Amino acid sequence: MNLTGQQTLPVTQAQAWAALNDTAMLQAAVPGCESITPSGDNAFDVVMAVSIGPVKARFKGKLELSDLDPPNGYRLGFEGSGGAAGHGKGQAAVTLQALSPQETRLGYEVTASVGGKLAQIGSRLVDMAAQKLAEDFFERFRAALIERHPAAAPEPAPQPAPPVRGPARRLLAWLRRLFG
Repeated sequence: MNLTGQQTLPVTQAQAWAALNDTAMLQAAVPGCESITPSGDNAFDVVMAVSIGPVKARFKGKLELSDLDPPNGYRLGFEGSGGAAGHGKGQAAVTLQALSPQETRLGYEVTASVGGKLAQIGSRLVDMAAQKLAEDFFERFRAALIERHPAAAPEPAPQPAPPVRGPARRLLAWLRRLFG
């Protein structure tokens, strides 16, 4: 299975990088994720409940980050087992690119393979479930980013000074002749 895409995030590149390395934020954004626990340098144990067609399972797996290039991206290796439901493994390349001071493009390329019952249900169903999982993740991730980093309210445009009328107009004209 291959999954490629990009998302525009409403935050700076540094904020996007920090969020992608915040396990609590990722746990909340990944559908079905029960835990992400550090297990070494750039390594994590993950537990998540997954439903793909008729196959439902609780997967235990490992994530490992490599090729770290803060704040531009990293490579993510993963593997997991859901017992009789099957197993999966793969990797993802994640890139961040600043588009403007408050917008960052997140690009991703995922390659993965599954075995066991998951492989028997068909690649089309697995691909559709992976695409839905990615869509749900980015919807939740974007909402969490907006909550954590609300966009600064735009400053109101300066209003032109009202025209000077009456006696103040004559005073202003006199001051200009005197000093100007």
